[in-house]
Parts: sequence; C-alpha cells; structure tokens
Amino acid sequence: MTGKAQTGTRQLLRRCWLTLTKWRSLSVLCVLTLAVSLIMNACSLAPQQLAPLRVGIVSWAGFDIALYAQEAGLFKQRGLDVQLIRFENNQDSTRAMLRGNLDANFTSLWDVMQSDSGNDKPVVLMVTNISHGADGIVAQPVIKSVANLRGKRVGSKLGTVNHLILLEALKLHQIKPEEVKIEDVSNEIAVDLMQNKRLDAAVIWQPLLGEMAQNIKGNIIYTTQEVDSLIIDTLASRSTITSTKKAELKQFIMAWFDIMSAVETKPNEVFQKVGKSLGQKSEAFAKDYAGLKKGDIAMQQQMFKSGRLPEAIAQMAKLLKSDPRAGKIPRQDVEINTEIVTTAINEWKL
Repeated sequence: MTGKAQTGTRQLLRRCWLTLTKWRSLSVLCVLTLAVSLIMNACSLAPQQLAPLRVGIVSWAGFDIALYAQEAGLFKQRGLDVQLIRFENNQDSTRAMLRGNLDANFTSLWDVMQSDSGNDKPVVLMVTNISHGADGIVAQPVIKSVANLRGKRVGSKLGTVNHLILLEALKLHQIKPEEVKIEDVSNEIAVDLMQNKRLDAAVIWQPLLGEMAQNIKGNIIYTTQEVDSLIIDTLASRSTITSTKKAELKQFIMAWFDIMSAVETKPNEVFQKVGKSLGQKSEAFAKDYAGLKKGDIAMQQQMFKSGRLPEAIAQMAKLLKSDPRAGKIPRQDVEINTEIVTTAINEWKL
C-alpha cells in the first residue's frame, strides 16, 4: 500500500472514530437527561409530607363513625396523622377550634352559627350527617302530640341543638315559642326530671329518646324524620387553617369518603369496629346511626352545590330570632368553603 493510500485510510478511520465517539456522547447525554427527568417526576409525584391534624369530636353517632378511619388505618393510608380530641359539648369544641387549639372540629351548623366572635371566622368544610329520626321529643303519657305542648314545661338546653329541634317542631305545628315553657336543662337532667314527672316533655336524642319513652310509658311526639331537618352536622374549621392546611383537610375529607363507602359496602365491619372502640355493641351503634342521613359524596353535592347550606343558615337565624330566650345573636360571617370538598370529590380514589 502506498503512503498516499495509507494516509487516506488513516483519515477514514479517524472520521469513523470521531463519529462513533460523538454518537456515544449523545447516547450518554440522552440517558442522563432521561434519568434526571424520571427522578424529577418521581419527586413531584411523591406523597406530600402532611402536618398533623387536631380534630375535636363529641359523642354522637354521626361523628363517632370517624373512629372507623382510625381502627381501619384509613387516615394513615391518606398520609394523615389525626388526633381526635374529645369534648363534652359542641360549644366547647367550636370555641377551642376558633381560638387555635384545634385545626377542625365535628360540630353542628347551629353551634357554628352561635360561636363566639373572635379574630378568625368559622368555615364549613363538609356535612357529616343530617338528623332523620335520631332526635325528637318524648312526652308524659297524657301528652299525645306537639299540639298539646302549649303551656307545658319542656326540657331543652337553650341555644343548643335541642333548642333548634324544639323550634322546628313548634314551627311545624304552628305553635309560637313563647307558648311553651322551656326548662333550660341538659339531656341528663331532663331525663331525671322526666322520670320524676317534673317535666311534661323533653327534647332528647337516641338512644335515650326511645329508652325514656319506654321507661315512663310515654310518647315520642316528634322526631326529625318529620321535616327536612335543620339538624345539620358538619366538619368546621377557621379561615386561616383552610389556607395553611388545605392539603391536610382535603385528605381528611377523602378519608371521610372512604368511611362512607365502607358504611355502604361493609356496614357490619364498620359498626363492629366503632362499637368496640366506644365500648358498646355494634347493633346498638348501628341503630343510632340509622337515624341519620349519612354525609356521603351525594350529600356534599346536594348541600354545597344546590345552595341548601346558605338557605339552612338563613332559616336557622330566623328561628333563633323567633325565641330570644337563648340570648344568642347568629353570626353573619360563617364561610361555606366549596373548594376543598369539591377537590376531594374529584380526586377521591384517584
């Protein structure tokens, strides 16, 4: 081979080598780019670190159903660390929430409307249940109907949900609130007074309602099943929390939908776990819960999208003003947050 030929061969081999090296570099670059892209996407899809949630709760079937989420690990599956803090009544839990001691609480819409004023305003995030027979009025044997309550002594703690139940019943039967003598007593005291025949009637919820009627051989003259009841229970928070813990609240509501789905698909398991947590028979808890319309997705869509919540607030305010004995002025700044519950509905099970 001549020198010229050898030189041409070397040049050809060099070009081939440079081309191969270039393609190798491009391949490595592509692989690195792809790897970085996958890592970044994986990071963006990784579960967000959620802050703990402190949620107030009182003894009520519509709220206690949340215990299933703890027993079955539903909160953990949603990435949540939830502490359910027990209170004796809704007024105390709502006050604690508005003062910053809780992130949210299970409470009635009625109690939200009458909560103490402060630096922050209450926000309704979700409807947990609506009473449908779980609350009512029990009367002594001689009293057969709500119409017989004119001039009678009725046990009902003023300003509480029991007061609202009584006002609903009186309105249904066209009785003015002032025509009834209200004894401002708690459920427990009302039960004692009824047994000693020192009250003509009392507003009580299940299971005490049925037990009292049986014990005194009296009559249940009204239950919330008779009306489109304003006994609406909610998950409420305050405006600052809905901004700083929006992700946590959304996941909490999604966990609630998990509970509602379980009530629909495996009720025996749900009632057994909740009953065990409460120290009662599952059948007893199931009976209490049966008097409620459950707060599933369909309920949220009905209450938040149809305008039912603002309408209910207006109706409650009117009833509260009709009986000033409670000494309460309804709040005008209750916020109804549709964003978080709507997002939770759209993302549930995704």
